[in-house]
Amino acid sequence: MKLATLKRPASDAKGRDGRLVVVGRDLKQCVPVPRVAKTLQQALDNWDDVVGELRSVYRLLNQGEAKGARRFSPKKAMSPLPRAYQWADGSAYVVHVELVRNARGADLPQSFWTDPLMYQGGSDGFLGPCDPIPCQSEDWGIDFEAEIAAITDDVPMGITPDQARHHVKLLMLVNDVSLRNLIPGELAKGFGFFHAKPASSFSPVAVEPAELGAAWDGGKVTLPLVSTLNGKEFGRPNAGTDMTFDFGQLIAHAARTRALAAGTIIGSGTVANRDRSVGSSCIAERRMVETIDHGKPATPFMRFGDRIRIEMLDGKGQSIFGAIDQQVVAYTPPN
Repeated sequence: MKLATLKRPASDAKGRDGRLVVVGRDLKQCVPVPRVAKTLQQALDNWDDVVGELRSVYRLLNQGEAKGARRFSPKKAMSPLPRAYQWADGSAYVVHVELVRNARGADLPQSFWTDPLMYQGGSDGFLGPCDPIPCQSEDWGIDFEAEIAAITDDVPMGITPDQARHHVKLLMLVNDVSLRNLIPGELAKGFGFFHAKPASSFSPVAVEPAELGAAWDGGKVTLPLVSTLNGKEFGRPNAGTDMTFDFGQLIAHAARTRALAAGTIIGSGTVANRDRSVGSSCIAERRMVETIDHGKPATPFMRFGDRIRIEMLDGKGQSIFGAIDQQVVAYTPPN
C-alpha cells in the first residue's frame, strides 16, 4: 500500500495537515479516503482499525476499479506527514561517520559501532517533496542528505529491537537538508544541532514495508538510493549494505527512556557504503573523500538554483516512493 498527502488550498483553515490519499502502485493515480481517515496522522492514530479498508482501496485502485480515482501529481503532494509529533534522525551508516572523522584526523570511538548516534530534528513543518529549499545564504554550506525513514505506530518504552521491527508501519525517503558551515559552531557549544538543520523533506508517498517484497528484511531496505545533483548522478549506495544499525535497533534506541507516539519518524542517517565507486548521498562525504585522496575538497556545496533529486527504483526500474525533486532558492525574510 502507498499513501500520500495532497496540499489543500491556502485559504483552507484545515490545510496544514493536507488530505490523505491512497496512491496506486505505479504512482499514476490516487483516491481520497476522507471516510476512512482525513489525514495520515489520523490513520496512524487508528491504524489497526483503518488499515484493512485502506488496503482494500489500494487493491481496487491497482485493479482499475476504484471510484473517484484521479491523476496523482507529486508536485501537489506535501510530505506524507506534513508535520509530526517527533522526527529523530540516526546515523546508522557508521562507515559515513568514520570517513568524516578520518578526513579530519580524528579517531572513531569504539562505542559508535555499538550505540547509535541520534539527534532530534524539528518536526513542526516539513517541506513537500517538490517544494523549493529556501536558504538565506550560500555561505552556510547548503547540503542534501539522502536517507530512508520509518514511520511507527505507538511504541512502548524499553522495547527490544526485535519487537521494534514490528512497529514499522510505513517507509519514506528523506532529504535531511544540512547547513554544513553552521555545524562546527553549534557542536562546539556541546548542545547539538539547531540552526544547521532546517526543514527536511520526504518522498511523495509513504509505502508499507510489504510493498518492497524481498528488498525488505524486517529492518533494512536492500536497494540502491539514487541521488542526482543538477542532472548528474551523484551516488547510488545500497541502503541495505553497511547499515550498522537497522530500523529495529534505531527505534529501540529512541524508545530506551520514553514511549514513541504514533506518527514518530525515525531516520537512517545518510546512506553510505564502504565501496566508494557507488558515490555518496551527500556533498560532505564526497568532500571528505577528496580531502583524503587529494588533500583538499573540490566539490562545492549547493548554490541557489541547484537541483537535487532523490529516488529509489525497484528491480523493474519503477519508482517506489516517487522522487524528491527540489531546487535551492534564495530566501528573503519578511520586513
